[in-house]
Amino acid sequence: MKSTRPLALACLLPLACVHAGTPPMKSPACAAAEFHQFDFWIGDWGVTNPQGKPAGRNRIEAVVGGCAISEDWTGASGTQGKSYTAWDARNNRWNQYWVDTDSTVLFLSGEFKDGRMVLSGNQVDPGSGKRSLQRVTWTPNKDGSVRQLWESSDDSGKTWTTVFDGLYRKR
Repeated sequence: MKSTRPLALACLLPLACVHAGTPPMKSPACAAAEFHQFDFWIGDWGVTNPQGKPAGRNRIEAVVGGCAISEDWTGASGTQGKSYTAWDARNNRWNQYWVDTDSTVLFLSGEFKDGRMVLSGNQVDPGSGKRSLQRVTWTPNKDGSVRQLWESSDDSGKTWTTVFDGLYRKR
């Protein structure tokens, strides 16, 4: 029987594992189904607006042994954004932290329910100090695409205005 000890030791360095053909290890702590409710969003996506025009590109990947999801957004206008999203087993909520080159910073929290991921949170306008409620919904479609709808409310959720409506298709 051939020893795998040298390969196992080599995998202490991430690039060595890639070169050795060994997939990255998944964390057993994040094996529960809840940690994978958002896996439908993982991929390299071309994103279009409701008129079918390019809105940007988004790369979503599992990170930290499958315990979190990393987002790397590049908008058609050149804006860039990054988020980290993870299931928090302590409070049974999904949490996302987003920041972009337009100085938008959001902390969203929510759940996967009725086949959709819905996260929401408050945002404060740095100029006026005015608070608004933000809600982002990701809906996986039967054809493998994903719709992301970002809405904002200035009246505590009574009415909503669309901030972004994008259709994700794998590249």
